[in-house]
Amino acid sequence: MAAAQRRGQGARKPAGGRPYRHEQKYLISEGEYALLSRRLQMTMAQDAHAAQNGGEYHIRSLYFDDPFDSAVRDKLDGIEARDKIRIRIYNGSDSTIKLERKHKDGPYIQKSSLSLSRQECDALLRGDYRFLLRRPEPFAGQMFGVFKLRQLRPKVLVDYDREPYVFPAEDVRITFDKNVRTAMRATALFDPDVPTYPVMELKNCVLLEVKFNESLPAYIQMLIQMGAAQRTAFSKYLFCRRYEF
Repeated sequence: MAAAQRRGQGARKPAGGRPYRHEQKYLISEGEYALLSRRLQMTMAQDAHAAQNGGEYHIRSLYFDDPFDSAVRDKLDGIEARDKIRIRIYNGSDSTIKLERKHKDGPYIQKSSLSLSRQECDALLRGDYRFLLRRPEPFAGQMFGVFKLRQLRPKVLVDYDREPYVFPAEDVRITFDKNVRTAMRATALFDPDVPTYPVMELKNCVLLEVKFNESLPAYIQMLIQMGAAQRTAFSKYLFCRRYEF
């Protein structure tokens, strides 16, 4: 993993937006996960929400795409600058609902989000996004334009368990995503009994993600050394939809 570190390339700032962050992804074996998880437990703090839930929490994301499936095709075509739009909930609850846009530009990411009420979320699932115009946040107005222009609709559910660790320097965040599953009933966001299916590409593997601002501290780089582990451009959204194409 040492070669993956980027130094001296500050997080770029898009015009009028939040700074981009670096994102690195690795597919690791269950054995590598067990070793690295023990290392991080001894040296890094856990995300506060995970610490309250036995060290991890469940994430369900509902991804949107346009009638041309542009988010999938942009990834397959290797387009550098691309967006993914999703609604995300935690532990199957509607107490925290986030509408998110994740913008990726090469090795950089930028995430913007908006908290939704259950009523607003249900409206969005029905294809009614007019409430976004009544929200005061600039991001809400931007999302109204995106939904209207691209005619976004729910496409797929992605479930997984996340084990997160944080480090204050460079706002480092390291996560392990496990038990990745998918469901084709895309609007069943709050249904705990919706049938889900494992993503075969992740069988016996764990997805390790490392996010940071400008450079990854050497101390953290040493912690996550995993020998032959290789960087990957794995996209949970893509692999949960790839058999449709």
